[in-house]
Amino acid sequence: MKRDIHLVVLLLLLIGCSLASLTLWKVMASRERALEEIDVHGLNLTQALVTYSEGIVRQSSLLLLGLVERLETEGSGPAQIARLKQLVARQQPLMPQLSGITVYDRQGHWLMASNRPTPVGANSSDRAYFVHHRDDPSREPFIGPPIRSRSNQEWVITISRRFNDADGSFAGVVAVTLGIENFLRLFGTLDLGQDGAIGLTNTDGTLLVRYPFREQDMGRNFSNSPIYAKYLVDKTVGTASFTSSLDGVERLYAFRKSDRLPLVTTVALGKNEALAAWRLEAMLSLLVVSGLLAVVGVIGWLLIRDIRRRITVEGDLRVAQQQLLDSNKQLERLAMDDALTGLANRRCFDQTLSMEIRRAQRDATPLALLMLDIDFFKRYNDRYGHPAGDACLREVASALAGCIRRPPDLVARYGGEEMAIILPNTDAEGATVVAKLVLEALNRLDILHAESPFGHVTVSIGLACASGPALEPQQALIDAADRALYAAKEGGRNRLVVACPPLISATTTLSQEANNCRN
Repeated sequence: MKRDIHLVVLLLLLIGCSLASLTLWKVMASRERALEEIDVHGLNLTQALVTYSEGIVRQSSLLLLGLVERLETEGSGPAQIARLKQLVARQQPLMPQLSGITVYDRQGHWLMASNRPTPVGANSSDRAYFVHHRDDPSREPFIGPPIRSRSNQEWVITISRRFNDADGSFAGVVAVTLGIENFLRLFGTLDLGQDGAIGLTNTDGTLLVRYPFREQDMGRNFSNSPIYAKYLVDKTVGTASFTSSLDGVERLYAFRKSDRLPLVTTVALGKNEALAAWRLEAMLSLLVVSGLLAVVGVIGWLLIRDIRRRITVEGDLRVAQQQLLDSNKQLERLAMDDALTGLANRRCFDQTLSMEIRRAQRDATPLALLMLDIDFFKRYNDRYGHPAGDACLREVASALAGCIRRPPDLVARYGGEEMAIILPNTDAEGATVVAKLVLEALNRLDILHAESPFGHVTVSIGLACASGPALEPQQALIDAADRALYAAKEGGRNRLVVACPPLISATTTLSQEANNCRN
């Protein structure tokens, strides 16, 4: 009898575990399928909205291009403006999204307004799009932030182009205003549920259009939001899930960058609403299983509950383990990279140099080291400010990286404005070639430096190379390169000084070559 009871209990356990496992797998699989379908649906919507937005901007840009060509060829006198207004009146019905077209002279005074009589003394020189075109000679269209129209007080987006005089100087701006209400009319036809939202933003994070419309969000910058800070750094399209910073609602986001325009389209669905059908299906499955488990018996139900608890704990542990592994990888990467320039940092430089010295000693091969310092960098910071100095460091770092061809070579930020290049299995002649490439690259880059006697950003380079016993200790190679760098700076900067074995001050200067490259 006991044996039968045990068999019954075993059978109950097998039935209960089978039912619970099958149901759990089905529920989780259907949830994944539901999330995948939501992601695909969201990405399809973003593609359609990107196409729609690009079409409107392209139409507006073509219209502006035609108007600019007329203004530049025919002029902006009263007769020409009158003909232009007639032309706009014929074309405006073809674009229902269009709110109006306005022409401004070089002082920002209104020359023409398509949707109303031109106000006397009206001036828009303070508008962002006017300032942009006045200060930027580019002929490309500019998509401005949302503003409230001074003619009808509605919220609009501006697309504008600059037009020039015959001598190429700034003559004024032509701007197309697109009513945000027209965008929302299309967005409102899409069923996104109560918690759904659609956003059209500039790539700098400025919100252009949002549905549902909220006036307090117009022009708000979202560059610090998770989509921009985490996802749009290295992706142009994707999905994500997080809680909105606007209203605290957890949403499933699909986002897509335009390939042709500085626009990002985002479609968000409320997570609770999106998973409502899945929850209903999961609930029905759980109810059926609960009924079967009740028939099987309380013992089976208790065991199933324990199994579920164990599965949940194991799942949490796996997630925690993976998160820990990911965090360790991220910390390892951050520990070896310089945050500002993207080059290897000092720690990576020290480790690599030590490794390459041991390899050069073992294989009896030469090892070269270039130490570089940006000339008059303190003056650059004082003249242009530290943000510009950071940008200069990044450009110089990019130029150095472009001069390196071999995988074993390493470019690192040694500290401040000083950088270093490790060249394994390279003699002084080969390292000199690399140094020349660096000097030539910076001459071609031609970063303006008014406080430098050279007129642009330059570097001084110290080169040291050695092999065998001369590589011991490690600091000897660094000291030799530093002395050569100091000699380059003392010798007038924008040049290379080479210290060859036995690491004494044998020097070669390239100031004349640098001047030839600059000329």
